[in-house]
Amino acid sequence: MKMNVITNDTVKRKRTLERVGLIVGGNILFAIGVNMIISPMNLYSSGFTGISMLLRLFLVEFLHFPQIPGVDYLGIIYYIINVPLFILAYRVLGKEFCLTSMISIGVASLAMALVPVVKEPIFDDYLTACLVGGLVSGSGAGIVLKGGTSGGGQDIIGMALSKTHPNFSVCKIAIAINAVIYGICFFLFDIQTVVYSMIYAVVNALALDYQHTQNINVQVMIFTRKKEEITDIVLNDIRRGMTYWKGAGGYTDEETYVLAAMVTKYELPRLTELVKEKDPNAFVMVNEGTKIFGNFEKRFTE
Repeated sequence: MKMNVITNDTVKRKRTLERVGLIVGGNILFAIGVNMIISPMNLYSSGFTGISMLLRLFLVEFLHFPQIPGVDYLGIIYYIINVPLFILAYRVLGKEFCLTSMISIGVASLAMALVPVVKEPIFDDYLTACLVGGLVSGSGAGIVLKGGTSGGGQDIIGMALSKTHPNFSVCKIAIAINAVIYGICFFLFDIQTVVYSMIYAVVNALALDYQHTQNINVQVMIFTRKKEEITDIVLNDIRRGMTYWKGAGGYTDEETYVLAAMVTKYELPRLTELVKEKDPNAFVMVNEGTKIFGNFEKRFTE
């Protein structure tokens, strides 16, 4: 019994450290893509980061706010405009998600405030900057999502609406916000700035989507004799529903159980790890990308 407790605590600590590493590393990578690649080219990001960049322009260029040595206003503005969303996250998505989001947004804001905006662009070509910047920042944002939290902004709004309205498309929020951002850019800058900024936004979204595995549905079939132990894992550790029925081995004719569950690709490694601990002889079948009709909770944390 003590060995199981120690093992479980060790696993939890390991996963916590992994999550912290993903959140910190992903946000720093995102800030590098924005501050060191996109901003020097006078291009604008999408989402709340794009809003923050426009507000920074307004403060510095129009209101002539004094620059703080070694600190960029982008991170400060980004944190401030995310504060109202903490309440939404707490009420709809839960205390844990709210707390991890506050930490993640704090790290993101700090990274964007401290990662320097280089004076001379790293790339001379706009298209190259869009492609590289989009890959770097999008990968960073996707890594943050792998850490079981969000970078804030439209992510929180979209997640909350997708939970309260299951058929709601999260991308609608992003499209609406980006339409406003690039509409403003169209009136402030030339068409080249708008077009290349949109190219960056598309590459960023594709890179994020490639990294984001939390909402890829996976069908899992577990063949085991230890029904109670595996059922407990699915219901209490993974917090998913499950169906089971009795079966028999084709060669041995020995009684076994067939357990069926739907999880996300993000939850799959933990499930298989726990199943292996409880029953090393269990046989697991996985079918990725299964379509679901019915009550399946969209989840953004562990």
